[in-house]
Amino acid sequence: MSEETITLYEAIGGDATIRKLTRRFYELMDTLPEAKACRDVHPPSLAGSEQKLYEYLTGYLGGPQLYIEKYGHPRLRARHFPAAIGPEERDGWILCFRQALADTVEHPKLREIIWDPIERLAHHMQNRDENGGPA
Repeated sequence: MSEETITLYEAIGGDATIRKLTRRFYELMDTLPEAKACRDVHPPSLAGSEQKLYEYLTGYLGGPQLYIEKYGHPRLRARHFPAAIGPEERDGWILCFRQALADTVEHPKLREIIWDPIERLAHHMQNRDENGGPA
């Protein structure tokens, strides 16, 4: 008897769930006062950011490599370096992602598996210290 391995992408519901997750994430960023600093480093329209996060998470979680096919290697820290990301911006991002994940991924173990590396990634994106200097 063979066991079939499925990806996190498949386990959480594939494309539909990734779309819901990214949409909810940016809705929260656009409305939560605690996420204002994070929102302020984004362009006025969040549509492009939402699409890129959708493409990135799709591949990151084991689905089609949409982001890489379109933009090449993610190089996330380098791509985010022009944005001043300090503790307040990072924490706003973390707040929105954690809530969006809770709102869209039903199974707590799957949320936990996804959350730990995402939180580490958010900390890695920080490029300014609490005084605005390079991190």
